[in-house]
This record gives sequence, C-alpha cells and structure tokens, in this order.
Amino acid sequence: MHNKDSEAEIHPLKTEDVKVQENHENSVERRIVNKQSSQLSRLSRWRTAAFFISLFLCLIIVFAFSFIIPCPERPVSERTWFRNYNHAVAYQFLAIQDVNKDKVQDVIFAFKASNGSSSFNRSCLDEGLPSPCAFIAAVSGTNGRALWERPAAEEVEWMECGIKQLGGAEALGCLVVGKPVSLTAVDGHTGEIQWRHSSDFGANYTVLTPVSVIPDVDSDGVQDLIIFIATGDKIKTFIHSGKNGKQIGSTGSLTVDGKPRYTRLKLVSSTYFLFYTENSLYAYSLKDLYRAATGMEINLPSLQQDPQWEKNIDSTTHRLSLLSFGDIRYLAKIPGQSQENILVVNSDMAMLINAHNLQTLWTLNVSRVVSEPLLGYYKASVLGIVLESEIGPNTKEVMVVESGSGTVQWSLKLNSRAESPGPATLPTADHRSTFLIWGEYQVPGNDTRSRAPLQKLYLFHPSYANVLLELRNSTDQIIAFDALLFERSRHACYVLLRGPQPSEEPGMVSLMKRKLKEDVSGSRVIWLSQVAVDSEQYIRDRLYRMRFQSQA
Repeated sequence: MHNKDSEAEIHPLKTEDVKVQENHENSVERRIVNKQSSQLSRLSRWRTAAFFISLFLCLIIVFAFSFIIPCPERPVSERTWFRNYNHAVAYQFLAIQDVNKDKVQDVIFAFKASNGSSSFNRSCLDEGLPSPCAFIAAVSGTNGRALWERPAAEEVEWMECGIKQLGGAEALGCLVVGKPVSLTAVDGHTGEIQWRHSSDFGANYTVLTPVSVIPDVDSDGVQDLIIFIATGDKIKTFIHSGKNGKQIGSTGSLTVDGKPRYTRLKLVSSTYFLFYTENSLYAYSLKDLYRAATGMEINLPSLQQDPQWEKNIDSTTHRLSLLSFGDIRYLAKIPGQSQENILVVNSDMAMLINAHNLQTLWTLNVSRVVSEPLLGYYKASVLGIVLESEIGPNTKEVMVVESGSGTVQWSLKLNSRAESPGPATLPTADHRSTFLIWGEYQVPGNDTRSRAPLQKLYLFHPSYANVLLELRNSTDQIIAFDALLFERSRHACYVLLRGPQPSEEPGMVSLMKRKLKEDVSGSRVIWLSQVAVDSEQYIRDRLYRMRFQSQA
C-alpha cells in the first residue's frame, strides 16, 4: 500500500490515465452486460410465446379429437338376448367367430324351415332348393340381430366354420356338407356363396367329422380340404380345392374293420390322421393320403413322414403295432411340452400316449366316458383333462385329471340325462379355469332316483373346491351348448340352441346368449362339504368379480 502511494506521488499523470482507462473498461463491460440482458430478455419472450403457441395447438388438437372427430363406438352388448324361429328344427352345430368385424364374437348356426326370419325374407326357392330346406344364419353377439341368412342345402350333414381363405375370400368361411351330396362354401362375413359342387359319396355313407384343412397341394395359393366318407368297411378320401371346390385327383380308399372315427395329430415336422374303430387303430400320414387320392408324389415340408412312426405302422394294413386297445371310445389330442400327445379312452381305462415314441405315460381306471374329453386348468398353468364317465343308470362322475401325471385333481357325482350337453371351460385371469357342468346334484341321503334327473347348469371354480353354483334349470331340449369370451379377456357368456331336432316335428327353435355374471348374481350356493368357509353372498360376489383371460 505504501509503495502504491509513493508511486502516485512520483507519477501523478500516470495514475489519472490508469483511472480513465479503468472507467472506460467498466463502461464497456456495462454496455456488454446491458446488451446481453436485452438479448436474454428477447429470447425469454420468444420462449414464452413459443410455449403458449404450442399449448394452444395442443388444445386445438385435443378439442378436435374430443368433439369434432368422432371416436369409434364400442358396441354395447346386451346381457341376454334371444333369437326365435317358428316352425323350424335345429341342427347340432354352433360356430363362433367375429362375423361383422366389431371385435365381438358372433354366432353361426343352422336350422331347417320353409322361410328364413322376417329380417331377410329369404326362401328356399331363392336358391333353387325344395321347401323346407336348411338355412345357415349368423347372429350378432352384441344384441342377437340377424347379420345374414342363406338357404344352403336340402339337409345339412355337417358344417365347418372358421376356415381361412375359403373360396379365396379374406374373411373366415364356412363349409356346408349337404344332402343330397353337395359341398357349399359360404363367406363368413357376408353369407354369400363362394362356390357349390355336387359330389358322389355313394350309398349309405357317413361323413367323418370334422372336415380337415390341409396345406395348398394344387399351388393356387389357397389351403385345400380333405374329406373322409365311411361306407361299410371302407373310408373314401376326397381332396377338394379350397379356392374353387373342384376335386383334386381321384377318390382314395382305405380299409378298416368297423365303424370309424378319426383325429388329426400334428407332430414336429409331419401330420398323421388316426382312424379308430372299436378294436383297431390305423395311422396314415398326409403324404400317404395325398398319394392315394392323386396317385402322385409331392414334396412339401408339411407332407413329410415321421421315421419313428413309420417303423410302427404296418405297411399293408396301416395298423399301429405298438398300440392295441379294445373298445376305443375317444381319441383326443393333448398338448405336451414339445408336441401333441394322444389320449386313448376305452370302456374302462384312459391312457396318455407319448406321440414321439408311442410309449404309455400314464393310465387311469375310468368307466364308460360319455362326452368328448375337454381341456381346462384346475391348478394354475397346469393343464388338466375333464372326463365325464357313466357310473350307473342316469348317474355320471365328472373328473378333472392332471394331464402330466394322470392324477385326479377333483371329482363330482351328478344325476344326468342321456342327452345332457357336455361340459365347457372358460380361462380365468389366475391361469385356472371356470368349469360349467350339466346335471343334477343330489345331496347325500336325499334319494331322487325315482324320477328323471333335472337338467341344471352348475359353475365350479378351483378357488372354492367345495362349492357349486347352480346357475339355471332348463326343461327344454338342448341341441347345442357352448361357453366363451365374446370379447378379448371379458364378456364371458354361454350360448344355448334349443328346440326340435331334424328327426322331430317342427316347432320353436330358440338361440340364446346369456352373460355368465347374470346367473352368478342370482345363483344358489351348494356346499359339497359341511364346512362353510365364507358366507354365500361373499362367494357370489367373489365369483361375480372373477376376471377372465383370453388364451393366445
């Protein structure tokens, strides 16, 4: 400090010059700061303006989508609807698919009458058919409104729906096998006939069902159809083009030793058709069937043969040498870890066969099985098999069997009519199933065998293993029954088709869809054991709130 004062005294002018220079530098810095502040202020105003403009544009877009551009309406499904037809008879077919593309499943069924409903005012004469004739109808799953109706044949022998590209159409189609023999392809979306062909199946024939869709063998870009006709001890094989219905090649012929049925088995790289009678089991690869029908060889990846299976098939009779069963009642495909396995059910036993090496995985003693084996889940993500077996006059036992081990997970005895519908299952969000069963539960000690069993529908869920819900009591003749999710992972319903059959006098045919929750809320709780864990209303509420899960 002292040095600076001395220097100022010695050089006074120099000190003033320094002060002037410092003042000038400070002035320049202030101008720079003021300029920067001004620029920042303008930039801040621009940012504010840009923010409010963006906000304004967003509000305009939201307003447009909310009020100006209409949102797609979600169909409001009625909880219950009926569709009635007078002076008609019903066929035992129900098909479920989205016909009108509203993301709600619809119902396709067949009935016989002189005229269709008043919605379309169609008659048999419109298609050149004698009256009465068989109509195919599609009904909306939301409200029961008729979507289309079409006279299709004099009589319906079989109907198969959900076929892709049938007739070259984009929508799923239906194939109607009629009498006198005719094949009719119907567009599932519009009901229009894609093609119709007459065939000669011979006399006293039986169509083996279902009709199978096979890979495109005539190179027209559309999957083809293979139809099996049983006449005496022969099975005739017909391959038809899925695009135009024309027969491909000639008629093949297979020999069996009784009244046959069949199932189709998909192996890793090949497809086999298993024909079974009461005493024998036959196996034919798709390649064999194509060769028999056309007399030609074809090399397609999907028409390969399995070496292990070919070793065990008799080259002359096509019997499976490793599998010998008597009185075969049902043959069913059961999903396995890598491929489908085979469930063989005869008069007193059920056996699961490994489809790779044809070895028995497990056996279960079971008496006369009265309905097709059904898949469901008693334990979470553990596949089970539902078997209904006759254990006495008008009495059956319902069992859920674990598919991996053959262990009985749950069973129930019911009184039952011979014509009662088979069971149904619905997948729930807890990776288990809801089971729907027909029959009449008899409280132990209350003997009601002196009268005919009533026809009641029960609901069972594994979360309450000792509880049944009685949903409804039907006195009408039930032709067909099914349960499904009408929308993805929601809208659980069941469908009933009631009325006289083709062999009976015409009357009222009624198609009904009912939401499952409507019956659950007013159901009767039945305790299978004396231990009541919760109140009845709590169980109803819990099962009413149950959520469902569509399977992939």
